[in-house]
Amino acid sequence: MSPIQNPALVPPGGLTGPPNPGHAPAGARRQKTTGDASTVSQFHSSTGPQPTFADALDQAGKASDLQFSKHALARVQRRGIELDRSTLARLSQGVDRAAGKGSRDSLVLVDGTAFVVSVNNRTVITAVGSQHMKDNVFTNIDSAVIA
Repeated sequence: MSPIQNPALVPPGGLTGPPNPGHAPAGARRQKTTGDASTVSQFHSSTGPQPTFADALDQAGKASDLQFSKHALARVQRRGIELDRSTLARLSQGVDRAAGKGSRDSLVLVDGTAFVVSVNNRTVITAVGSQHMKDNVFTNIDSAVIA
């Protein structure tokens, strides 16, 4: 999943990384390690480890700690639901509050948008904007959070 498809994966400073991820940074030396199935190359800088693009994405994922299922991403795109950093932060806080109460599957409302979230694995299952909420019934949830 690319960071463009999931804004939660964009680190606070934006997307950064080496211009060509297939090459080592200046001053780096290549060290090969052997894995079970294939040979893996790792780069180590002579001035200390440099953060990679993958590290930045991983860090961004930990910041929001939420993932979106393919179904949820399709709903967000099709329904034109905007997910900015503020919305994602409030959604994450709502999931944290649900987890604190022992919830497993929760409906989290953020500014009129409903997100059904699997709390245990912190995955958004679906999203419904306010204009599509009329006559909807949310089932298989054990809690609701207004964030």
